[in-house]
Order: sequence, then structure tokens, then C-alpha cells
Amino acid sequence: MINKYDELTEKHREEFNNFPMAFAFTDKQFEEGMKKLGLSRENVDKIVPLGGGGFIRKSDVNAFNEMTKRQLEEQRQAIKNDKTGEEFIKDMFYSELNNHEYSYTRELDDTLDALDLKIDDINNNKNLKNGLSLAIQEIEKNEKEKEETIEYE
Repeated sequence: MINKYDELTEKHREEFNNFPMAFAFTDKQFEEGMKKLGLSRENVDKIVPLGGGGFIRKSDVNAFNEMTKRQLEEQRQAIKNDKTGEEFIKDMFYSELNNHEYSYTRELDDTLDALDLKIDDINNNKNLKNGLSLAIQEIEKNEKEKEETIEYE
């Protein structure tokens, strides 16, 4: 079964990775990054830092902002389109709960932070609440099946 959240996330990751940007943590990497962007080392006034060592050309700032804004809107629309919480929302929570090791920690904080959600958002939206509940049930079911498999081996 295809996880719709993972599918959208992968699409966004590919767009991000294909955007003209560079990352540098050394002088050599900086020079290579500038060259990759069609700039020379002296063109520092033509770049904008993204944080985490990343940078883009100033001329690409609007395109970068539009891409990130569109990606956020696509995710919000996918959440809105899931009328029961049983599809995209469940997939979203399932993926992020696994990414943040919910099966070990039983903590929601990192998952909610990653999704820019608060517990009140969940409690005030029946679809989010249902999707979270379904994702947790699936994770717990998978954990129980793992335990049973280990016991019989």
C-alpha cells in the first residue's frame, strides 16, 4: 500500500534537491558551491544564506520562497481533503511517529513539532484526532506482531 504522505514528501524532497543551491562548511566547499551557482568567490553579495551552511543566489529567493510556500500549501490541502483522517492524515502521522521513534518513546512532541501542530490542533479536529489514533493503533499492532515473531523464533 502506498503511503500518500511519504509520496508527497518525496516529491517535495526531489524539488528541494533539484533547486539551485549549495552547502558549504569549508572554504573549498564554498568555492565549489559558488561555481555550481555560476558565481565567483567574489560574488558574495549575490547570495543569500539559508542556514545550516546552505545558500542560494539572491535572484532565486522569490522562486525558493514560492516553492516552499506551495509545498506547504500542498500538504495543508492534502490534510483538508482527507475527510475522515483515514488516508493522508493517518499516513502522515504513521510516517512521522515512526521517524521520531514513537514505538520506543511513546512521546508525541517531536512528531507534532515536525508537523507544526499542537495537541490542541489534534483535539479540535476530528480528522486529525482519528488519523493520529489510527496511526498509533497501526504502530502498536506492528510492534505486537514483531514481539510475537521474536518469541517464536
